[in-house]
Amino acid sequence: MGLGTPVNLPVFRAGIQTELPRFPRFRSIQVLDGSNNGKPHWVQTTVNLDDHIILPRLDPAVSASDPDKAVEDYVSSLSTLPMDRSRPLWEFHFLDFATSEATSTTVLRLHHSIGDGMSIMTLLMASSRSTADRARLPAMPPLPRRTGAIYQQRTRPPLSSIGDYLAWIWSYFVLVWHTLVDIALLNATLLFLRDPRTMFTRVPDKVKSPRRKRLVHRSLNLDDVKLMKTAMNCVPKAI
Repeated sequence: MGLGTPVNLPVFRAGIQTELPRFPRFRSIQVLDGSNNGKPHWVQTTVNLDDHIILPRLDPAVSASDPDKAVEDYVSSLSTLPMDRSRPLWEFHFLDFATSEATSTTVLRLHHSIGDGMSIMTLLMASSRSTADRARLPAMPPLPRRTGAIYQQRTRPPLSSIGDYLAWIWSYFVLVWHTLVDIALLNATLLFLRDPRTMFTRVPDKVKSPRRKRLVHRSLNLDDVKLMKTAMNCVPKAI
């Protein structure tokens, strides 16, 4: 997360201490003791904020020469480090140097059992306050609107002939057919098929060491995504 101001740790610590009682998952650990049919269950514990607020010491020369790459390299290095299951599975990492898009950067690392990306972002927004008025929630800046003929929404021409009606009905038959094929392939994959091996497929190893992952972000305008969807006649997923 990019911040518009330098990191203010005292304010951040005070905010976490205020919000922690509201969210039991952030002050709980997973315990496997046989009391839940061998399944892990949540047990509340004492939270030491010093274990969860991390200020890494990076090479100043590296962060000054290419700060964007320094952030990407640091986030990539986190993917190789296991999380300590003896304490709640979340961490805040503060990178207090400017990048091309922010004055400072905060990296939130947490286990997926606590929440998914959308729920965590919603939680962070609900736990934040506006700098202009501490009693109000922060407001998101309005998205820029694209103008021009290429971005105008196209309307479907009216059905004026028997051929148009037949094509309209046939499109639903095609939709049903593709749906049945997808269901059949899904069941076959669950039973006996395997995904083809690609360059992204993990090679099995005996050590099962965590692989280094690099997370790269790109900003896309929603109007451009809609334009691609309309031009390709498809439904984009995982956006």
